[in-house]
Amino acid sequence: MERYIVEGGHPLSGEITPAGNKNEALPTLAAVLLTADAVTVHNVPNIKDIRDMLRLLEGLGVNVEYLGDHSLRLQAGEGSATSPDPAIAGRIRGSFLLAGPLLARHGEVTLPVPGGDRIGQRRLDTHMLVLEQMGALVDWGTGHHYRLTLPGGRFQGRPVFLDEASVTATENAVMAAVCAKGTTVLENAASEPHVQGLCRMLVAMGARIDGIGTNRVEVEGVDSLSGCEHTLLPDHTEVGSFIGLAAVTGGELLIRDAGIENLRMIRLVFRRLGVECVEEGAHLRIPAGQELTIRSDLDDAIPKIDDGPWPAFPSDLTSIATVVATQCKGTVLIFEKMFENRLFWVDGLIRMGARIILCDLHRAVIVGPARLAPSIISTPDIRAGMALLIAALCADGTSEIQNIQQIDRGYEAIDTRLNAIGARIRREQV
Repeated sequence: MERYIVEGGHPLSGEITPAGNKNEALPTLAAVLLTADAVTVHNVPNIKDIRDMLRLLEGLGVNVEYLGDHSLRLQAGEGSATSPDPAIAGRIRGSFLLAGPLLARHGEVTLPVPGGDRIGQRRLDTHMLVLEQMGALVDWGTGHHYRLTLPGGRFQGRPVFLDEASVTATENAVMAAVCAKGTTVLENAASEPHVQGLCRMLVAMGARIDGIGTNRVEVEGVDSLSGCEHTLLPDHTEVGSFIGLAAVTGGELLIRDAGIENLRMIRLVFRRLGVECVEEGAHLRIPAGQELTIRSDLDDAIPKIDDGPWPAFPSDLTSIATVVATQCKGTVLIFEKMFENRLFWVDGLIRMGARIILCDLHRAVIVGPARLAPSIISTPDIRAGMALLIAALCADGTSEIQNIQQIDRGYEAIDTRLNAIGARIRREQV
């Protein structure tokens, strides 16, 4: 076990480059199972969840070659196993993305219940219902694992309506559909940047996909896919984290290659908190010393920050917005609609001196600004962990953050990267 010792109160200034999008990396790595050819992927983040996915793929017979710090060449070859290592698969949510590709390739798969952040109920039903509509048979098992088979060995193209706009279920459905017999039309599909990135990679492999970036995706099945070369998008969640970090520590930060085209709602919400960002070509600059004042709604009403499926504000950034709000003059309601446990981490912020009323499972009222004091806090999940690290960096004094392996799951070498721009973070073995 490791912990961070964080000395707060220092402005963070300089330049930083976001890592590749974790939530695009996971499905694109799973998609290499759809072809026997080699696939090269660039800008892959070196984080724990990705390393676990690569171990799963190697256990399934995929050859993984490291071309550099963030580039990989993967080849599934002619054969592979159909049951990923349950100990590893049970650690990451992304392991369930193997369902569609393994079924398409081999006609069967056995998957354990996936792991990941415990931020509320995270249904697998949508995955199962979609794959069933396309011809798979699902043995719902005992709640510890699921066995799926594909009679005839090929998915059938069908009109499919997702009962929720699930990102990972959409990705599983698209990977199932690309080699299906006939045409699949997915409605109420997720359209997040990482879903779009997966679709673009599949097109480069020879798939026929229309409607990328919309909630209606049409996939015409092909007989086979070939290899390709693909570069992952910058992680917009990491960019949002850096915007919040710069704002509350008061430094001037240039975020290089920020993927500005995917930041419109993120920037709008931060502007509501008084945080201004300046575009400089492909880069984004957060000026120093901003006056963080929450912008009231018309008639001086208390504003609301809420999340939702893309292009709404991402749920993964509600934790970051909450920390920023504690340092802003004014009052704001944070409305976390998507996950019922995602706000439970705010008790750590309250212990640090934040003025927060946790109204219920989904709503918190933040009144700022509050002077945060150092504390000993534990990280419950990836995004809350980053939010607590940001809080520690703007607190007056030295904090201890425990359970930091959660942060490592989603942010590559974040202590080293932040220390390079002025943070004072020490990683220690416990």
